[in-house]
Amino acid sequence: MRKSMLFKLLAMFTAVILLCVLLMLSVFAIASREAQTQGRMQTLKSQAYDIAYLAGAPSAQGLDYLFDTGLAAMRRLMERKLRAVYEEYGAYCLVVGRNGQVTSYFSSVLSEHRELARQFDPADIVSTLSRVLGGEEVVTQSRGEAGPMFTVAVPWVQDGAVRGAVYIQTAAQNVQAAYEGIWKQAALAALAAFLAAAAIAFVYTRRLMRPLEHIASSAGLMARGLPAPPAPEGGAAELNELSAAFNRMARKIQDTEQSRRDFIANLSHELRSPMTSIQGFLTGILDGTVRPEDTRQTLTVVVEETRRLGSLVNGLLSLSRAEAPESKPRMAPFNLSELARRTAITRLKAMEDKGIRLQTDFPEEDPFAMAEQDQIEQVLINLMDNAIRFTPPGGEITLRIREKDRNTLAVTVRDNGAGVLPQDADRIFERFYTGDAAHTPGGGVGLGLAICRTILEKHGQGIRLLPGGPGAAFEFTLARADRAPGKPHAD
Repeated sequence: MRKSMLFKLLAMFTAVILLCVLLMLSVFAIASREAQTQGRMQTLKSQAYDIAYLAGAPSAQGLDYLFDTGLAAMRRLMERKLRAVYEEYGAYCLVVGRNGQVTSYFSSVLSEHRELARQFDPADIVSTLSRVLGGEEVVTQSRGEAGPMFTVAVPWVQDGAVRGAVYIQTAAQNVQAAYEGIWKQAALAALAAFLAAAAIAFVYTRRLMRPLEHIASSAGLMARGLPAPPAPEGGAAELNELSAAFNRMARKIQDTEQSRRDFIANLSHELRSPMTSIQGFLTGILDGTVRPEDTRQTLTVVVEETRRLGSLVNGLLSLSRAEAPESKPRMAPFNLSELARRTAITRLKAMEDKGIRLQTDFPEEDPFAMAEQDQIEQVLINLMDNAIRFTPPGGEITLRIREKDRNTLAVTVRDNGAGVLPQDADRIFERFYTGDAAHTPGGGVGLGLAICRTILEKHGQGIRLLPGGPGAAFEFTLARADRAPGKPHAD
């Protein structure tokens, strides 16, 4: 089972948030550890200098005087300081005189906590004390038997001379224990931030996916042939554009489906009408309903209906061929004026029968077009037939060719009939659309203009109904050929 896009996006956002939180927590942990370690070492150094100050008080006369004489108050203060350092920081402290004497309090601490004695590295202590007695301040981290150890050693000075050293040492875990609580708080804060960010990501992702879910639902309904609600527009620009494009596509599909249904309905009607007439008249002849003297007239009507039916089928075939995706016009230059004259000659009898005059307006120099000549001839025939059909007896048709620009020729066929009603202007190029019956005399089936538009679109050109009157005027364009076939360029 494939995971939904919502799940994938949410998983991705959650992973990114978790990675960022862990990275920030790691940086904070390292920085806080360093800060806490440095802070603790600075505190121990301050404690060491405080003890050195007590040891080097002006009234003191060395360690013997400090710890063995009657300065009981000073002795108790020193003991409290040393015990406070041990209890608060887990560190033991040595106060060593230059003669090597060590405070008795330190000895008592060792007797109470023998595990401290195991942590000593005598060589390291001696080395450190020798450096401090030389006036150097030492802050180091070393590796003992019990693990990492932090050491702070400072000299205590009396009358400008180094009289001894204060040596403080503590295990690394004692220093780390100070920031373990901070880590826990930081971890809880990071967890809360992660949960809040994940919740926001979920809400945002859900909102982001809602238009896509609507589009998927509508597409499913459309696939089953059911009416589908439009996708909601709004939100992010990309999703809004997608929803708008989907709604345009949905409307186009609905319009296409409606056109298909109208096409089938119109085709059924156009086929049924002549077939019903043919069947009715022939049945009348066979069963004797039609009188023998009317047989010829009846058969004449049957022949006209078969011609009408043949014209409909031929029109459908022409439209199907023009709309076929694999149908590409075979482009070649030809004399457009000559083609227009030849087409007009083929329609002279029909015009003479209605007393229609033909006016032509061609350029003095024959223009050459780049197109498939046979298909353009079909366009001219359809437009001329429409003009003859809608022009009243004694009317006039104008056939005009002009240069629209350096690369384009325009052909116009105009009649002086009733024209096209405004409500029909946008639909006259649809298949089987014949406009208001009161304004469409003749036997047209509404395929001629649809065929013209399809042919010209395949040529990359267009056809349009020109505004104004009198009558109706249709103009289509063609690409102008560079020169006539077989004729060299003019110098």
